[in-house]
Amino acid sequence: MLELLRLPPGAVDLSSYDTRATPGFEGDKAAGREALAALAPDLGDLQERLFAERVTGSTRSVLLVLQGMDTAGKGGTVRHVAGLVDPQGLRITGFGAPTDEELAHDFLWRIRRALPAAGQVGVFDRSHYEDVLAAKVRSLADDTEIERRYGAINDFEAEVVESGTRVVKCLLLISPEEQKERLLSRMDDPTKQWKLATSDIDDRARWSDYVAAYETALERTSTEVAPWFVVPADRKWYRNLAVAHLLRDTLAEMAPVWPPAQVDVEGERRRLLEQDPIS
Repeated sequence: MLELLRLPPGAVDLSSYDTRATPGFEGDKAAGREALAALAPDLGDLQERLFAERVTGSTRSVLLVLQGMDTAGKGGTVRHVAGLVDPQGLRITGFGAPTDEELAHDFLWRIRRALPAAGQVGVFDRSHYEDVLAAKVRSLADDTEIERRYGAINDFEAEVVESGTRVVKCLLLISPEEQKERLLSRMDDPTKQWKLATSDIDDRARWSDYVAAYETALERTSTEVAPWFVVPADRKWYRNLAVAHLLRDTLAEMAPVWPPAQVDVEGERRRLLEQDPIS
């Protein structure tokens, strides 16, 4: 899946992608859900090994970045994929509009503070890419600053990878037709109406601008050490399965191993067997 969904080098044309496609999987929705459940033990085992490696001084971790248009399913992906791993080795961060404190610093300041610690799988629901996407479309920064940020992002991600963190950047790609249906569904469901904001419709009116911003950002920031993966996301079940595969395959490539015991196991066994805690 890593190679299948990896963005190829060169110019990016998101219109060339079929957002309802299921690359690498031929089954239907039911089969996809079964495949996701079947993936859970392997994914959980690999993540626990990574977490355990900390005791040997390992600094390795994973950062999963989720980007996409509104309703692309970033939150749903977090629930269905991150929910497959042990929460003690998981750190989830959602990024909204920057606070006054965050605006007083460089745009990467808040991102650095949210990076996963050694042994963790970190998940970003939106990320530093908002600062070259929304900032560009809404004219929150001028062209010179946006250009600076592309380079700053590449340098930052290279630094993060060098420190021992694998970066997995996923664009959850939906069609405008699918987004419309999901927004209407929110409007019809009283339990989801709280999610609605006027900016949802405002941003939808700028769909072409956002697509162009994404194409430029992907082209400029998909690097050898931190490539982008394009995940067709009109089918929610496939989106979840694909991202879970990307995470599992990344961990498998890292090949974490169980660390040796940090104590004298046989000595501790003897102490346990000889102990009478209620005497």
